[in-house]
Amino acid sequence: MSPLGEEELLTVFKNVMRFLIGTKVKMAQVWGEDGKVVPVTVIAVSPNTVTQVKTADKDGYSAIQVGFGERHPKNINKPLRGHIKTLGNFAGLKEFRTGGSLAAAVGDKIDAGAFKPGDMVTVSATSKGKGFQGGVKRHGFHGGSRTHGQKHSEREPGGIGGGGRAGGRVAKGLRMAGRMGGERVTIKGLKVIQADAATATILIKGAVPGPRGTFVEIRGN
Repeated sequence: MSPLGEEELLTVFKNVMRFLIGTKVKMAQVWGEDGKVVPVTVIAVSPNTVTQVKTADKDGYSAIQVGFGERHPKNINKPLRGHIKTLGNFAGLKEFRTGGSLAAAVGDKIDAGAFKPGDMVTVSATSKGKGFQGGVKRHGFHGGSRTHGQKHSEREPGGIGGGGRAGGRVAKGLRMAGRMGGERVTIKGLKVIQADAATATILIKGAVPGPRGTFVEIRGN
């Protein structure tokens, strides 16, 4: 039995920094205990470093800023170098809002050990850019009829406005062809299958937005 009660364990659990930024590596599959195959996304999570702790008294809100990734020192400008000092050559900084109850200090590390198998997480990343696409692919339009003399209208969008509906103009926000992808996408309720601090990897069940090499935000629910 644990020396801590249920309420004390819940308090300790909530005070752990359960957020992390990693890099999408690939999709793979593992075998579950029930013998069924589980599709997973492999995410490499090198330790994130706390670069700033914001408080409600000083900054107006509570948050923890972390540095992630790595880049050449010559690509870091002087203002950013003055901010991160000797903490590392980070590829970027990300701020996570907190309730003010997390005990953190500048220089602390967050690794894959912040999560455990079975945890439910929320994942955010930038989706794959697909360029300029038509209405069928971008919005799921059915297209025109395949019969009754229609020769070249199978993937056309159809009418886009006119007379009575919009006063003879194209209504603002009308779904049409355009640039698709390259947007921030958040998926809730994904399950952590494995979390290994030794190999700095996390396996999350299912697909995660973005191509390989995309930075992925992982937040505990």
